[in-house]
Amino acid sequence: PWYFSPYPLEYAYTPTLYICEFCLCFYANRTQYGRHRTKCTLQHPPGNEIYRKDEISFFEIDGRRQKTYCRNLCLLSKCFLDHKTLYYDVDPFLFYILTKRDERGCHIIGYFSKEKESADNYNLACILTLPQYQRMGFGRVLIQFSYELSKAEGKVGSPEKPLSDLGLLSYRTYWSEILVDVLIGYDGEISIDELSHITSFTTQDIMHALFNLDALRYYHGQHCIVLSERVVEAYDRFQKKKHRKIDSGCLKWSPKVFSQAELRYL
Repeated sequence: PWYFSPYPLEYAYTPTLYICEFCLCFYANRTQYGRHRTKCTLQHPPGNEIYRKDEISFFEIDGRRQKTYCRNLCLLSKCFLDHKTLYYDVDPFLFYILTKRDERGCHIIGYFSKEKESADNYNLACILTLPQYQRMGFGRVLIQFSYELSKAEGKVGSPEKPLSDLGLLSYRTYWSEILVDVLIGYDGEISIDELSHITSFTTQDIMHALFNLDALRYYHGQHCIVLSERVVEAYDRFQKKKHRKIDSGCLKWSPKVFSQAELRYL
């Protein structure tokens, strides 16, 4: 692990912690883990599969219904996230698990969580790609999926603030790529509000990305968006590379509506 995670004391000093990749239960020795694997029947995260394309699937899990799994997921993610503070209070959150599917089952790649009811329209609370899958484009897939859910809800969304340094860099790159893609393919005038409607980004995040691109100019009494040659060349290089993308047509999901009784714990 990279950081401290508050596993129970009896597991704190074991040289190796054995974790079942399907249910995320943890064991102090290989014998206990082996006994568990002979009995564990799970082959995918314990939730609804809401997206499938090729070998990639997403599962939606309610923190209130699957407390043990979600708490174990939070403990695992704390090993690799310095700023994460949520471990046990998982009830107010939905978890979206990204998996890679083969003949043995659906293997977890990463996840993000979001609040069931967010007063600030946050569409993501915490995000993690497991270390063995980092630098493969899966972080971008998780971010894109969070915005696909916002589009399905008919809302704009934004990650919970403040972002970590790495999180800010990842989001800034993603916002810039999507905005440049929209602007290059758009014919005519377009406003910040229209960009927000197309992308489901908040106007604040759009302005942040445009400032970072140095794309805002003041011309003849009004603000204009101007993409420099450097930005266009970077976009062309980006387009030539292969990137994992979410196909919105493969998303089988409708926004959840929670009753007051289900939100009592908030």
